[in-house]
Amino acid sequence: MSESMYIVIDLVGTSTTSWQDAAQNAIETAGLSLDNLRVAEITQMDMKVENGKVIAYRTRVNLSFKYVEDD
Repeated sequence: MSESMYIVIDLVGTSTTSWQDAAQNAIETAGLSLDNLRVAEITQMDMKVENGKVIAYRTRVNLSFKYVEDD
């Protein structure tokens, strides 16, 4: 049986539309340079506020990906 190792990183995605879009932006951006993405966990959501109005949604995501050793 082969053993696996996973790396977990903390990302913050932003969106002017929603927390869901912010999370999706974080994952899709990470996917441009990381392979073997496995699990994403939302750990925090907040909003940026200016002049009493929400101007951005921010979602913090823990993302894991499989560590693959170069041969």
